[in-house]
Amino acid sequence: MTDDTLAATRRSLHAIAELLIAGPQYRQHKTIRLAVTPAGIGGTVLPIRVEGADLVWADGRTPLTGTCRELAALAGVEPGVAENLYKDTSGVSLDDPLSVDPAAAALVLGWFAMGDKALRAFAPEQEPILWPEHFDLGIAFDDVNYGISPGDTGHPAPYAYVGPWTTQTGPFWNASFGAARSVDDLPTVESIAEFFEEGKAAVNRV
Repeated sequence: MTDDTLAATRRSLHAIAELLIAGPQYRQHKTIRLAVTPAGIGGTVLPIRVEGADLVWADGRTPLTGTCRELAALAGVEPGVAENLYKDTSGVSLDDPLSVDPAAAALVLGWFAMGDKALRAFAPEQEPILWPEHFDLGIAFDDVNYGISPGDTGHPAPYAYVGPWTTQTGPFWNASFGAARSVDDLPTVESIAEFFEEGKAAVNRV
């Protein structure tokens, strides 16, 4: 799988999460929060989700092909962003063609699934949230963000991160926002949870 294939799939999945799930959910239920589901990602209230390379709703499913506008018509939802809530978006319009490679989608969705389990093991009292604006799964407590990203322009591969709200120094911190470790460095749920524990211990709160 090339970086370009992964990036195109990630961008399309971000668009679907933002335009077909979070936006319609917000218009009906006033929340943009998404979550990891048993086979992918979906709304916390709206019964529409991504499973593998398919969009699934209460009484149907279809491959993630065409455009968000076309998929919305099939699913019976009003597509579009949640208005006036955030500025960062996927950059995909309702009429841009989607590009979802099944293997890349499996990598992204599998990484979210592992991250969700790791976050719950690390902080059982917290509920991981998949945020549509940045398309990352995370929790925050004690002034630190812990999360899972499918990758971005600065980090092409999926990664886990620890992002303290105050600047940190030391060997653990290798990113401008704190610390990041790629999917290749964290092959198991346990290793992701251990990374979060290491981050928690490394935060200087003085």
